[in-house]
Amino acid sequence: MSHNTTCLNCTEPVSLKFCPNCGQKCDTHRITFKHLVFHDIIHGIWHFEKGILFTIKEALTRPGKAALDYIAGKRIRYYNVFYLALLLIGLNLFLVHFYDTHVGAFIKTEKVAQNHDGKQLDQFFDSYEKLLLIGLLPLFAINSFILFRKKKLNFSEHIIVSGMIYLGILIISLSLNVFIFFDFTENFVFLSEASDFVAPFLLLSYVVFAYYNAFGTLYTKFSFIFKMLFFIALLFVEVLAFMLCVKALLRS
Repeated sequence: MSHNTTCLNCTEPVSLKFCPNCGQKCDTHRITFKHLVFHDIIHGIWHFEKGILFTIKEALTRPGKAALDYIAGKRIRYYNVFYLALLLIGLNLFLVHFYDTHVGAFIKTEKVAQNHDGKQLDQFFDSYEKLLLIGLLPLFAINSFILFRKKKLNFSEHIIVSGMIYLGILIISLSLNVFIFFDFTENFVFLSEASDFVAPFLLLSYVVFAYYNAFGTLYTKFSFIFKMLFFIALLFVEVLAFMLCVKALLRS
């Protein structure tokens, strides 16, 4: 192994361990089978997973403060929140689709007649559900930008806060979605029913906790509770307005 005085990637003069221009490590080595397996593959996978696990832990335990740390520049330990959110959206949709595909073989259900509008709505959401789920993120950011102005974050920074919180929501949702497969058992169906009952309260509690973690110290408890109630009301109105717009478009 040797230390180069010029970066082999961008030819920038170097004197430290990493190139100040492109960030490449300046120590070079011949690629051997041992190094390929134990450094490039295992080491790379470990750091990849370590970043994901750290980001998941932060999103669940201190989402607001983690987002503010990221905004402040402490970013090296975090995996990209938005890439991870897309991955979790995909996993959530996969679990739900797998359940919907196979549940008929285990549970006898009566077919409920749907009107034409209902069928069109189902088809629309089946086609665009990933896009619709991602669409909740800017709504979170808009509402927090409107309501939590004392922190003096710009809209893009509110997207980072909302992205970390949205990531926590997806992690909790994925964990709860696992319980729906207890419908495929005879003795543990109650766990699936309990999950359905707990989910709204758990997700709502998490959202309140996450925003309090980010902005709670700037407001009195009464003021913060009022803002969160207004936040939830705004979100409900925005989603309802979107649903009405979709229904109107499908009718036209």
